Amino acid sequence: MLWASARDGRRPDSQLLKEARHGLTWLDKMWDERTKTLYIQVGAGTGNVEETFVGDHDVWRLPEADDHDNAPGHQFLKNRPVFRAAAPGKPISPNLAGRTAAAFALAAQVEARTSPARARRHLETAAAIYAQAQTTDVQQLVTSLPFAFYPESNWRDDLELGAAELALAAQKLRDPRARGWLKAAQYWAGEYRTHEAGGDTFNLYDVSALAHADLIRAARADRRVPVDVKALKSDLAAQLEIGVKRAANDPFGAGAQYDNFDAVPHAFGLAATARLYRDATGDRRYDAFGAGQLSWTFGANPWGVSFMVGVGENSAGCPHHQISNIVDRPLTGAVVNGPNSADLFADGLGDNMDNMKPCPADGTDRYEEFTGRGSRYVDDVRSWQASEPADDFTAVAVYALTN
Repeated sequence: MLWASARDGRRPDSQLLKEARHGLTWLDKMWDERTKTLYIQVGAGTGNVEETFVGDHDVWRLPEADDHDNAPGHQFLKNRPVFRAAAPGKPISPNLAGRTAAAFALAAQVEARTSPARARRHLETAAAIYAQAQTTDVQQLVTSLPFAFYPESNWRDDLELGAAELALAAQKLRDPRARGWLKAAQYWAGEYRTHEAGGDTFNLYDVSALAHADLIRAARADRRVPVDVKALKSDLAAQLEIGVKRAANDPFGAGAQYDNFDAVPHAFGLAATARLYRDATGDRRYDAFGAGQLSWTFGANPWGVSFMVGVGENSAGCPHHQISNIVDRPLTGAVVNGPNSADLFADGLGDNMDNMKPCPADGTDRYEEFTGRGSRYVDDVRSWQASEPADDFTAVAVYALTN
């Protein structure tokens, strides 16, 4: 939201910026500067095998109901646990350290001109978190609990991103540490290309496209640090070529794998990368491909559905979202996962949960006849596989739509 609302958008959006600042205030509460502790999650995602407690995904309810919930096994709904990324002062999982540092450093860039004192506070927070990143003997990355919810393997792109944003923020604030962070970003970009590149495109798990683009930006502002800009541009193009090759063999020109998780955010990610590549190189060869991926997400797909709720002539109508469903309030702008592997629906959708309002009312799957190529889309509140919206999905879309 900071990228889209204030830094890269041609028309800064004050409401979006306000929302971004609200989120940053929350994120700041998750960092205890005194004890050097980063907290990563509030609440338990799901219950345990022994069934002695349930989690947030297990009970369909409004959040205010938790305060008075004394049912057996609901103790972690009423009293939500807070999880930390590491013990106080200990090394933080590099993916979290890099991304969290990037958020505060980006905020420092946005605030540098109008509120330099606030910007410097954000820069120091970013620097402290980044300095605590674990960079050796990295094994199980910390994401969310349980790890199965969002299992991640990439982390060098996150360290590249954090260092690039720190360098840009320091350049804006005339901080002498800028060159050191620029060198760090170049190092981690090289490590990413050596160990992690080639398998994925911009999405929740791989943010190298953002990192490469901003490293190029930082390198242009200080040419005394040798940065392999040519290699960064080449890797942006290589990521786009992954999508281009898929699209060439798909009747609807899809660059994402729609028989797998996160097809829609991957499509938005490809659209964003096309613009990042154009801005970095001046080369417009991927413009049409990027526009095609946006078209695919907004309805030019086998199901004829816009996967952004409330946008387009025929958008997703039954998102798997507790509050929206219970209070019957539309989630305009929310992005759902979209089509997924047909195998995930082999056992059906199951019954409606307690307090869940059936949607569609008659339970009819009006897109069933379009199932094919190993993929299925179901617009049903029970369908977490295809109809669950997520912040990370929407965040990629917001940036992809930045003019």
